[in-house]
Amino acid sequence: MAAETPFITQEPVAVSPPRARLGSLLAAGHRRTEALLLLLTVAITTFGQAQVGLAVHGQLPGNLGQFALSMALLSFAAHLAVRRFAPYADPLILPLAVLITGLGLVLLHRLDPAYAARYGSDPTAGGQLMWSVIGVAVCIGALVALRDHRRLQRYIYVMMAVALVLLMAPAFFPGDTYGAKRWIYLGGLSFQPGEFVKIMIAVFFAGYLTLNRNALALTGRKVLGMRLPPGRQFGPILAIWAVSLLVLIFERDLGTSLIFFGLFVVMLYAATQRTSWIVTGLLMAALGAFVVGSLEPHVHGRVEAWLDPFAVYAKDTGGSDQLAQALFSFGSGGLTGTGLGQGHPELIAFAGRSDFILTTVGEELGLAGLTAVLLLYALLVQRGLRTALLARDPFGKLLAAGLSAALMLQVFVVAGGVTGLIPLTGKALPFLAKGGSSLVANWVMIAILLRISDSAGRHRAAAAESDPEAPDSEAGAAAQ
Repeated sequence: MAAETPFITQEPVAVSPPRARLGSLLAAGHRRTEALLLLLTVAITTFGQAQVGLAVHGQLPGNLGQFALSMALLSFAAHLAVRRFAPYADPLILPLAVLITGLGLVLLHRLDPAYAARYGSDPTAGGQLMWSVIGVAVCIGALVALRDHRRLQRYIYVMMAVALVLLMAPAFFPGDTYGAKRWIYLGGLSFQPGEFVKIMIAVFFAGYLTLNRNALALTGRKVLGMRLPPGRQFGPILAIWAVSLLVLIFERDLGTSLIFFGLFVVMLYAATQRTSWIVTGLLMAALGAFVVGSLEPHVHGRVEAWLDPFAVYAKDTGGSDQLAQALFSFGSGGLTGTGLGQGHPELIAFAGRSDFILTTVGEELGLAGLTAVLLLYALLVQRGLRTALLARDPFGKLLAAGLSAALMLQVFVVAGGVTGLIPLTGKALPFLAKGGSSLVANWVMIAILLRISDSAGRHRAAAAESDPEAPDSEAGAAAQ
């Protein structure tokens, strides 16, 4: 009798896909994640729009379908462009930008009836939606035209020259209601050049520091454990400091001055890893702010309103009482807020649609909603810094870090001013606040970050295809 052959069981063997497919699998996974997050974004913003209609008018808004369709088309068009022209890009950058933009549209839809009833103001949400379409279209155009971010390095000096002209141009135009000069008026159009200048300056700094980072990092004398910058390389920081002071003196634009100088110091530290640049920059910024704040009446008034906002409010002099109104608004919101559409954000006059739009979030969504919005910004900055870490070329690293720092600094100066942490600056909150210039410029920033992220993703995919077992290979880990 023949011996029975035992039935042998065997664990199934995981078969990795061919190496040539690993990169495409990684790109497809990123785009699926992005598409799902964009669907969630459309759902969240549509729900917010419906809630505004129910709270303010007692019924669903008549334009709810149009709003949902607009958000869906914006998301779909941007997603298709990224899928086609930047398939390896970070899957969170685009959904985060769309979500904050959509939340801004919801808040403006909520504010329009309140401002119309109290001040007779014209609606702004429709115009902001138009600028959102233009911003996304410019972002798509930038992705199509800029196939390699390193091309920007060829034009760093041209960009810096244009940036300086745009930075100084508002000094020759009338100031806004509270005296700051940050607008250029051409016929019936107006725009804030500072929103575009921050991108040009980030490009210039990235190119300049790529060429000179060794001299800036390895030379200088040690004093008290810190290596101080050498005199020859100290020239650029003195020049940037002087320009930022000129902006502060002649244009009375504290926000642009802080962002401009802070961006340079942050990028210097990113390029050299020397804490002496941070210390030197902070000391120079404090010295300049003290001198200008003491001598320039407009800046001095903002400092006084910051030091004692309720005294200014009690005098009923107008203008600078907005900080006290903002603190009242935050206090009314408490932890969970009064509910979307249930507060009185219109009491902060016209500024509630610009930098003070954050008080609407604090009053009607409470500390929880305010924290969520700030975390959205923090996550967007984190993805930009992650892009900088993953970029393979020094210029891409510094440019991604600089753009992320510019976004972080602008959110800080706006949120810090509105909450009383620092004096008011009057800058627009990125993506969220009303303003066509700000919205278009920030979408250009998103396009550049997507392009750098796509370049970094391609390098990682190529490395995974050549060695899918590498521990730092995203594609190899996904395949396994």
